[in-house]
Amino acid sequence: MSAFITSDLHIGHNKEFLYNPRGFDNIYDHDRALIKNWNNTVADDDIVYVLGDLMLGDNAYGCSTFNHLNGRKIIILGNHDTDTRRELYPNLRGVVEVTYATVLKYEGYHFYLSHYGALTSNHDYDKPLKQRLISLCGHTHTKDRFADWDKGYIYHCELDAHDMRPINIDQIIRDIEEKNSIV
Repeated sequence: MSAFITSDLHIGHNKEFLYNPRGFDNIYDHDRALIKNWNNTVADDDIVYVLGDLMLGDNAYGCSTFNHLNGRKIIILGNHDTDTRRELYPNLRGVVEVTYATVLKYEGYHFYLSHYGALTSNHDYDKPLKQRLISLCGHTHTKDRFADWDKGYIYHCELDAHDMRPINIDQIIRDIEEKNSIV
C-alpha cells in the first residue's frame, strides 16, 4: 500500500483555460487521460489524498468519471466543492473521508494538507525537515511544485505540477529534501 497526494482534478470543467495548459483539446480527452494516468499510478489498496476541486459542471458526469479512479480517497474540500457536491462525495467509489484540512504524519515527517497553501513555518531553516510542518496544497494550477517555497515550506500537488497524475508521498519527500539541500 502506498500513499499519494493530488489536487485540482476539475473533472468535467469544460473551459479551455483549464484543459489547454494541461495539453488537451477538450475536457473529455483531459478526463480520459486523468483516469488512465491515475489508474496506471494508483492501485485499489493505495490511499489518495485529493486536495480539493474534484469536479465542475455536470455532477452526474463528474461522479461517474471519479468512480473510475482506483484507490481509497480522502477528500480535502476546495473552493469549487459546493454543498451539493459535498453531499455526493461520501457516496463515491473508494471515498473514506471528506474534510476541510488535515495533518498527515508519515515516516517522521509532518504535512498539513489543504486545498490552499498555508503558512506553516517561520522559515526555521536551522531545524531538520522532520521537525517542520510542510504545507501540501493545490489551488493555483502552477506547474512549479515549489512556486511558494519562499513563503514557507509549501509544496504544490495539483495535477498541473505532476504530469496529470497523483504524486507518491515518498517522491514528495525526495523532492523536498533535494530542494532543502539547495536552499
